[in-house]
Amino acid sequence: MAITLRQLAVFRTVAETGHATRASETIGITQSAVSMAIAELERLAGAPLFERKGRKLLLNDRGRHILPDVIDVLEKVSRIERYLDESLEEPVGVLKVGASTTIGNYLLPLLVGAFERRFPRARALLEVANTKQIETAVESGEYDVGLVEGPPHSQSLKVSVWREDELVVIVGREHPLAKHPRTASAAELEDLKWIMRESGSGTREVFEKAMHEAGLRYDIGMVLGHTEAIKKAVEAGLGVGCLSRLAVQREILQGWLIEVATPLNLQRNLYILTQETGYTSRLLSAYLALLEGA
Repeated sequence: MAITLRQLAVFRTVAETGHATRASETIGITQSAVSMAIAELERLAGAPLFERKGRKLLLNDRGRHILPDVIDVLEKVSRIERYLDESLEEPVGVLKVGASTTIGNYLLPLLVGAFERRFPRARALLEVANTKQIETAVESGEYDVGLVEGPPHSQSLKVSVWREDELVVIVGREHPLAKHPRTASAAELEDLKWIMRESGSGTREVFEKAMHEAGLRYDIGMVLGHTEAIKKAVEAGLGVGCLSRLAVQREILQGWLIEVATPLNLQRNLYILTQETGYTSRLLSAYLALLEGA
């Protein structure tokens, strides 16, 4: 069976007017075209959908049964057409955004709010995961755009540098390194018990790369899957952490965590990931423009 939208539109109009001539005037096609559309639809249905009463066409029981679904289908198609027309002119619809932990928790919430205030008919749904998970989800099309902290590894995505960030080494107030001058030598770094994120985290990858480049060994004594958990564990004196300054600046300012200077290179970039396609929707373009201006 191959029912067309035109046949459904003719069926609905005939059902509402009760007459092929009036339906043709309403739709703007010939009466013979109306009759042909109804005849073909009834052929596909395998039985009549209307009772013929002179020149009138009245729905029978089968016709009355399908009319609500026909109306529903046509209205949904109409909404799709309106959306496609309008989304060319202004951001309309739902954008799925994936962000790694630091970005998703400490940068994007305010930007998502700003985006939805600027474009009332648009929504940005934010989901937070680690860098590897975000990269995979953008590749598969699960997310329209991803923002990550670790160096991207995909060869099939468009990668753009968004902004700079840095990691800082932090200890609790009672830790020996919290005493002035609050610095740690390379040898001291090797003796620490580190509290780190899981494998696949951009923060962990940057830390491990910095230690490797410095030729240093490291001992990960605890793995926690959330930045807030690491901060609490470090504050409680369970070990030493290495997190984005964005994530710990409040705790450092309040004196709950102490920043320790090290010889490590802990600078990094934050990246925007999108599909490598030739078309960018108005919705995605507006979101990327907001990110670039942030």
